[in-house]
Amino acid sequence: MKWNLAVFSLAIMTLPAFSADDVVRLPFGKTKDGQQVERFTLNNPNGMKVQVITFGATLQGIEVPDSKGQFADVVVGFDTLEGFLGEHPYFGGVIGRVCNRIGNAKFSLDGKEFPLAANNGINTLHGGKKGFDRQVWAAKSFTHRTSRGVIFSRTSPDGEEGFPGNLKVNVTYTLDNDNGLRIDYNAVTDKATPVNLTNHAYFNLAGKGSILGHMLSLNAKSYTPTGDTLIPTGKLAPVQGTPLDFRKPTAVGARIKQIEAKPVGYDHNYALEESCKGLKAPAAVLSDSSSGRVMQVFTTEPGIQFYSGNFLDGMVKGKKGAAYNQYDGLCLETQHFPDSINQPSFPSTVLKPGQTFTSTTLYRFSAEK
Repeated sequence: MKWNLAVFSLAIMTLPAFSADDVVRLPFGKTKDGQQVERFTLNNPNGMKVQVITFGATLQGIEVPDSKGQFADVVVGFDTLEGFLGEHPYFGGVIGRVCNRIGNAKFSLDGKEFPLAANNGINTLHGGKKGFDRQVWAAKSFTHRTSRGVIFSRTSPDGEEGFPGNLKVNVTYTLDNDNGLRIDYNAVTDKATPVNLTNHAYFNLAGKGSILGHMLSLNAKSYTPTGDTLIPTGKLAPVQGTPLDFRKPTAVGARIKQIEAKPVGYDHNYALEESCKGLKAPAAVLSDSSSGRVMQVFTTEPGIQFYSGNFLDGMVKGKKGAAYNQYDGLCLETQHFPDSINQPSFPSTVLKPGQTFTSTTLYRFSAEK
């Protein structure tokens, strides 16, 4: 997270009736209360395609080529709005006002305690009962010479899900000509409030099947250990000598059975190395040998949550009617550490009036032959 005192302005955005061929906007259905949802498709000259919808500012799809030039969608999700309106594990949504968990569903700020919804046992998860991923956002597309994208915007009102302050948020998706998808987060508030935004996309570089054979490297030598309800202890621990060590490319499934969790799998926050700052080095690299696809993840955030899709159980039917089984997708959620608002030793997530929250994550795709 980077605090920037530059002036932040949030324009009232009107949707264009039509945009250039590299940004195509179409209706995508209506919510149960009648709100119109739209889908934007971003196309670059290489044939890469990114689809985002105004419900949840959700990343619906990413189509990229393999080593033979064959395209596949590498994001788990749904073909229609109905799937996103139903119960699902946050497929592709923007998560806020605070992603991940807040312990005991409460926090104190400036001498006042703020109770929150306990929607994950005794804790708050991913913004509460109706987080940012369940809201309809305003949107405006743009095109530049070497990129195109969509700016999503909304104001989270004072008291929404228990959080203080009117929080004005912009989330910008930009697809460039080098097969990079960049997400920029921007927010201001009129009261001090915690802010920790991320995207909850599930990736599968093969386009289907298990991700246990994917190779993963994480630029982190430590992680934040947690208690039984996945709330951090406030300390850092080394990954060396544990099944959490992904400093060298390792198959996701190589040591997954050594994880003591029910269901078995990874759901851990890694503290990224200083070399990742400024988007200079990737925080994570994911690859799939069957397709040759590679995804590099760069971020300005201090942490990344690696989740191996442990709770996928085949009950959710997704794209083309596919049943998503355990380990059919994985998440690499760039973030501040979980429960930072209650952990004084962690980097702060508090945004104050007069400050601007900014955060950037970049996914760069390629294929190895």
